[in-house]
Amino acid sequence: MLIDQTFISDIKTIITDSREKAIRAIDHQRTLMYWHIGKRIFEEEQQGMERADYGTYLIKHLSEQLQPEYGTNFSPRQLHWYRQFYRTFPIVSALRTQLSWTQYKLLLSVDNEEAREFYIAEATKNNWTSRQLERQVYSNLYGRPLLSNDKESVLAVAKKEKVPSDAKEIIKDPMVLEFLGMKREASYYERDLESAIITHLQDFLLELGNGFSFVARQKRIHLDGDEFYVDLVCYNRLLQCFVIIEIKTHKLTHQDLGQLQMYVNYFDRIEKLPHENATIGILLCASKNDTVVKFTLPEEQKQIVASQYELYLPSEKQLLDEVAKEMEIFQEKSEMSSHLDNK
Repeated sequence: MLIDQTFISDIKTIITDSREKAIRAIDHQRTLMYWHIGKRIFEEEQQGMERADYGTYLIKHLSEQLQPEYGTNFSPRQLHWYRQFYRTFPIVSALRTQLSWTQYKLLLSVDNEEAREFYIAEATKNNWTSRQLERQVYSNLYGRPLLSNDKESVLAVAKKEKVPSDAKEIIKDPMVLEFLGMKREASYYERDLESAIITHLQDFLLELGNGFSFVARQKRIHLDGDEFYVDLVCYNRLLQCFVIIEIKTHKLTHQDLGQLQMYVNYFDRIEKLPHENATIGILLCASKNDTVVKFTLPEEQKQIVASQYELYLPSEKQLLDEVAKEMEIFQEKSEMSSHLDNK
């Protein structure tokens, strides 16, 4: 007697889904336990604040009582984490069931409250794993879009409060492609970089931003006897448009921008459906001159984006430098706004 394979598949899906929900429920209960422990430690600590070093003594003594029975999750270091967890997230009902304790622990290292909100929204919306969240924090995902957007817009898009209307609201510059595994200082061709991207396509789409899906590689365009090949074609369901990507392993030139503009024009006139929005072109290059981009492309154009790629995660110094740049930009905007208001 034959049994429908769909029936077997359905049962397997039920088992897998139930197991995943059980694991998430257990992890969330563990997260809540740590939060309540942190809250209780903080409350007890406040009662003895008039005594010097009471907090340190309290945690050390508590750990001595708990570790023998409950294990290393109650070491002094872990208890300090739980206390910080409560102080950083003081409202228990605001904790997201989709986030694990490992992810919350990582978020405790993010000092900027708005940056934490951004990462929480993105991790929840995109169902990031702990590894994916860690990579996005260490590559300064929050800071990179701020170089070309205001922080309110970045947060609004992340929280689904605003539908992105401009490619720059979701496309990052620079793009960090350390997952490709390209060797430092090694020479490579554009096809090598393209092949590495295809091999690590899921990570690349995550780095591109929200709503991207892969369409084609080396898409052939035939123009009256001449043939051209677009490196990568994607589609973004949020922007509802094609996104074509040209890869250049050299410094960007105005000829590169002209080539990409031709591809964008072709997709707009031949491939795009009436209900879809204008095609976006991303020139992914090893190095760029923003002034060349500015004077090569028409003013106020929003279809062509030049993004520099980096093959390695930024160092701590680079991250601090980027934060300093962001603060300078925000300061300049605030001073300009204040100046205009006074007028």
